[in-house]
Amino acid sequence: MKTYFFLSISFLLVLTSCKHDTEQKVKVQDVVLTPPPPVEEKSIAATDQLEDAGTANKPAAPNPSITDTAKKIIKEGDIRFETGNPKAAKQNIVSSLKKLGGYLAEENETTSSETNQKEYSLKIRVPSKNFDVFLNNLTSSADHIESKNIHIRDVTTQFIDVRAEIGNNKQLEQRYLQLAAKATKMTDLLAIEDKLASIRTAIDSAQGQLNYLSSQVSYSSLDISFYTRHAGEVNTGNGFGYKFKTAIGEGWEVLQNLFFALIALWPLMMGAVIFLLLIRRWKRRRKANIITEV
Repeated sequence: MKTYFFLSISFLLVLTSCKHDTEQKVKVQDVVLTPPPPVEEKSIAATDQLEDAGTANKPAAPNPSITDTAKKIIKEGDIRFETGNPKAAKQNIVSSLKKLGGYLAEENETTSSETNQKEYSLKIRVPSKNFDVFLNNLTSSADHIESKNIHIRDVTTQFIDVRAEIGNNKQLEQRYLQLAAKATKMTDLLAIEDKLASIRTAIDSAQGQLNYLSSQVSYSSLDISFYTRHAGEVNTGNGFGYKFKTAIGEGWEVLQNLFFALIALWPLMMGAVIFLLLIRRWKRRRKANIITEV
C-alpha cells in the first residue's frame, strides 16, 4: 500500500514537472521578438516629395514676419509753377528740405533760345510724414501754379504678400538644409544644392522688392518744375515804348547777324580783293606799254 502511494506521488510530481517545462517553453517562445522587416531605402527626392505633399495638406503656420499690418502708403507727384526769382525759389526749396529731413535727388537747368525762358527741374525726396508740410510751403511761395498732381498708392497688400513669400521661402530653405544633413548620395546632395540656390535667389529678389517698397513708403518723391521769363518777354503790349524797345533789340540782332555773316564770307571777299588787284596791275602795265610805243 505504501509502495502504491509512493508511486502515485512520484507520477504526479513527474507530470507536474513536465507541464511546468512546457509552460516555460511556451512563455519564452511567446516573448521572442521577430526580426523587423528590412527597411526599404528611399532617396532624398522621394522624401522631399512626401514632405511637400504633407506640407500642402497642412495649414500654413503663422509667419511672425507678417504681423505688421499697418497701412503702407506711397505718396508721389509733380508740380509746376512760375516765379519771378528762381534763385530765391531754389534756396527756399533746399532750406525747407533740410529742415524737414529731405534731400535733393536730381537737378536740371535749361534755357529756351526761342522764348528766352529759363526752367529748373528738381526731383526731391522727403519723409512721408513731412510731405504735406513741404508741399504747403512750396505752394505758398510760388507766384503762379501752372499744374499740381499728387498720387497716393496703398501698397499694404503687396507689402504683406512679399513678406509672406520671404518667410515661406526661408522655411523651405530650412527643410532642405535638414534634408542635406541626412543625405548620403552625391546625386541627392547636388539636387538639394540646386534647390537651395533657386530658393535663395527668390529670397534675395523678394527682399530687394521689399526694400524698394519700404524706401518708397518712408520717403515721398516730388518732381518740381519752375520757370521765369525776362521782363521784355513777360510784359508784352502795343504801346510806343514797347515797340521802340523791341525795334532796337531786333535792329541790334540784325546787325550782329550781318557782321557774323560777313565774317563767314571772308574767302569770297579775299578772292575779290585779289582779283581787283590783278585787274589794276594789268591796267597799269597796259598803260605803260602804250606810253612806250608813243
